[in-house]
Parts: sequence; structure tokens; C-alpha cells
Amino acid sequence: MGGLDTVELEAMIEEATVDAYNEDEQLTGLFTMLEEHLGLPFTTAVLGVEVTVDGIDLMPDGRIVALCSRGGVRQSIGILELPLSGPAPEGAEWIEAYRHWAG
Repeated sequence: MGGLDTVELEAMIEEATVDAYNEDEQLTGLFTMLEEHLGLPFTTAVLGVEVTVDGIDLMPDGRIVALCSRGGVRQSIGILELPLSGPAPEGAEWIEAYRHWAG
């Protein structure tokens, strides 16, 4: 990740939040873009252990989380903290845009 410059990230954020009137609506717009564009499932490493990201969710506290699993164990990890190892999944640029927006 890190392949997009600030102008590109801000254009993506503008696209996601064009009709948003406040921060909650902006967050919802970015979540919607992640839902639509992020290629799921994909694998990444968390603390050196390979996990599968099966989905994403918007939590009541305003965090976007990745729904991760390994075997029968499931855990939600904030997408701001989610490491992306290996080849980036399709749509990973929207994670980058969300991280830029969240500052």
C-alpha cells in the first residue's frame, strides 16, 4: 500500500463523501465504498499468524472493522490497525483512502 498520492486519496474521499453532511455520513460513505470495492475474502498476517479477512463491518462506536478468521476462531480487528501483507487485495486503495481520511 502507499501507492496513491494525497491528491488521488482526497479525490477518492470526495467521491465517497459527496453527499455527506457530517462526519457520520462521511464514515458511512467510505464504508460503502469499502463494501463495494474490497475484494473479499483475502489473507493477511496478524502478529505473524495468517488470517482470512472474510468481511468488514461498521461498528456502533464508529469504527470500521475487518472480520478475521483462522480455523474456528473469529476476531474483529480495526481496519486502521489491520496489516496488509503479501499482495494487496483488490480495492485496497479504499483502505488507504479511509486511513487518510481518519488521519
